[in-house]
Amino acid sequence: MNYNFSHCESAFLNNSNYQNPSTPVPYIVVDHYPDLGLLTALRFLEWVTENPEGVISLPTGKTPEYFIKWTHYLLSNWTDPAQEKLRRDKGLDIDNKPDLSRLQFIQIDEFYPINPSQTNSFHNYVQEFYIKGFKLNTDRGLFINCETIPRTAGKSLDEIFPDSRVDLSLRTRDPKNALEETQQETILLVDQWCTEYEEKVRELGGIGFFLGGIGPDGHIAFNVRGSDHNSTTRLTGTNFETQASAATDLGGIEISRNRLVITIGLATITANTDATAIIMAAGEAKADIVKASLEHNEDIHYPATVLQKLKGSRFYLTKGAAVGLKDVVIQDLQHESWTQEKTERSVVQLCQRLNKFGHHLTLEELKNDHACSLIPNLNENTVSDVIDAFKMRLDKAVNMANGETVLHTGPHHDDIILGYLPLIIHQIRSPTNKHYFANMTSGFTSVTNSYLYGVLKKTAEFLKQGKVQMINYPDFFDEGYRFKWDKDVYHYLDRIAANNKEGQSRGLSHRLVRILVEIYGLQSVSDLNDKIVETFSYLESCYDGEKNKPDIQRMKGMVREFEEELAWAHYGVKVKDIHHLRLGFYKGDIFTENPQEKRDVAPVLGLIRNINPTIITLAMDPEGSGPDTHYKVLQTLAEALRLWQQDTDLENIRIWGYRNVWYRFDPAEADILVPVSLNSMATLRDTFMTCYLSQQDASFPSYELDGPFCDLTQKVWVEQHELMELVLGRNFWYEHEHPQLRATHGLVFLKEMSADQFLVEARRLERSMEGVSNFTQDN
Repeated sequence: MNYNFSHCESAFLNNSNYQNPSTPVPYIVVDHYPDLGLLTALRFLEWVTENPEGVISLPTGKTPEYFIKWTHYLLSNWTDPAQEKLRRDKGLDIDNKPDLSRLQFIQIDEFYPINPSQTNSFHNYVQEFYIKGFKLNTDRGLFINCETIPRTAGKSLDEIFPDSRVDLSLRTRDPKNALEETQQETILLVDQWCTEYEEKVRELGGIGFFLGGIGPDGHIAFNVRGSDHNSTTRLTGTNFETQASAATDLGGIEISRNRLVITIGLATITANTDATAIIMAAGEAKADIVKASLEHNEDIHYPATVLQKLKGSRFYLTKGAAVGLKDVVIQDLQHESWTQEKTERSVVQLCQRLNKFGHHLTLEELKNDHACSLIPNLNENTVSDVIDAFKMRLDKAVNMANGETVLHTGPHHDDIILGYLPLIIHQIRSPTNKHYFANMTSGFTSVTNSYLYGVLKKTAEFLKQGKVQMINYPDFFDEGYRFKWDKDVYHYLDRIAANNKEGQSRGLSHRLVRILVEIYGLQSVSDLNDKIVETFSYLESCYDGEKNKPDIQRMKGMVREFEEELAWAHYGVKVKDIHHLRLGFYKGDIFTENPQEKRDVAPVLGLIRNINPTIITLAMDPEGSGPDTHYKVLQTLAEALRLWQQDTDLENIRIWGYRNVWYRFDPAEADILVPVSLNSMATLRDTFMTCYLSQQDASFPSYELDGPFCDLTQKVWVEQHELMELVLGRNFWYEHEHPQLRATHGLVFLKEMSADQFLVEARRLERSMEGVSNFTQDN
């Protein structure tokens, strides 16, 4: 098919293994996330050169991070010889630096209502990163500013919509009181404003260059799954997947669930039939929705299929995001070297496609399947060999060796327990095993202001009632607060055993008092009470989703640390064996810093040397939306191991990679299959819900499940077992001679590697981020 790729697009396409897309909307696959940003930035500048006064719409959020950084870097270093060569090699063969000041900017969407000065508003993002960052002309822009959108005269949005809740049923029903009359009037004024906004876009000739991301449900802009392909700019609600994705921006699902949005419509995006419309997607987490959006015909279930109307539409993808596409799968099967992993994956997928037990597959069925037909030396023993390989991975989990020193690491608190608790339950029973736990980041972003406020309020009540007696010891504020942190944990667990809810709250309040004294150096009960009142005042002044100041971040993080200590104390792990590293790159910014050797790697290396582990566990996520926390922690650990390797023989060190609620291994990737019983599932839920108190309400849920992470983890384990039940047969499980396997109703997948194998994999991921250092120091 002839897609008329631009010069920049052709340059990237010629370097890709996937040069012949067969989908209605073409796509270009790049190796890594920074290259996704580079391709997009170059295509943008190429388009601007041809359309210096064109109409553009650019996205918000984390996805465009490297588009923004590359655009800024290219423009700021235009005359640099190395950058000139880079531009020309990548197809941007122009001499004069593009002038962006004559472009017309169209804001894509916004929450409603929201104060535009808040850093989590899209209006603020647009002003900061595009108007200021790209030096666009603010007079040549259409913006969605909730403060300037018409509303009932003389009233603020807070007065009109208490708690920011907008009831769209008022469009069609009679108001019940004066407040609802005001709300109805304002809603209709907003509707009229949206109509006029749409008309202004059309008067400009429509959007000439549209760049967007794609949500977990397939939404572009805020046009969620099921949106009319003829939709225009409007005030509308969203679905759970979109609300879950927005929860971090808005301070929790409790807020995002009730917050409406203003968005341009799908017809707005496609109004200009000559438009260049690009969707960019990174990471395997987007693979399923990318596949559906590219391989379906126009369908309201997949909003991005509307782009089939435009001959200038494109998807720009990383390899991870493209991994499910039929073209990509066929290309990889036919042209990449064959491995045992490919054989296993092909057989498992055939079982799924035919919904047939592995031992019932016939050789004829394998030969008729495209992937299986490529298996070298395909014969009647192929399936049985695959089945035997999976059985060996189960045996490895059931017959774990003792005498190990295990360093369990997690990017965030609760990552470890959600990743592979059932294995720890069995391992930790042996006194010959030693277990140490390390949380790499402070994890404060997952603690809501409202939760912290509630804990502080309860603590103030206990102090008033004299139920925190430790503050009365004469040396408590000098040094006493530093001792018996284990006692807080033991006290709490005793109260769990007694089913004493108030006692549990007192245990948490004891720890919070210690936290307050440590952070602020408090010297008296009066100081303590004053600090609590001061913190109340600060939290009340914050808007939902606002980045907290460092001392509040630390307080939230230390609450999460207490939760982690509670979880592992269930198994007799001492507080001193749980390490909270609080790596410095984690600051709660929308675009986070890269790890630094002295600040981030050195403490990890020191911990590893002190513990001298034989096994190190880590979150082994694939390329996500680029440099997320899991990726940065993995690279920090890899660099620590490289440095450790300089003076230590790591030949006998094993690395266990795990995944939890964000990504999943497929069975062919896993080296250890850990059986999960109903008892382990119940233990997970009970431990999670009694220890991770800040997470009970699932304020920042996965888009896959409206509930706490422990429930999603159980769902993952069950689905993984169901898949292996299909491959191995049901009777394998319930007739097995080992009671642990007879009791299995879920599975955990782990990847086992030597230190060298892990470092090779980490280096591959590191290469997937090459180019980041080119501009992180400059910007």
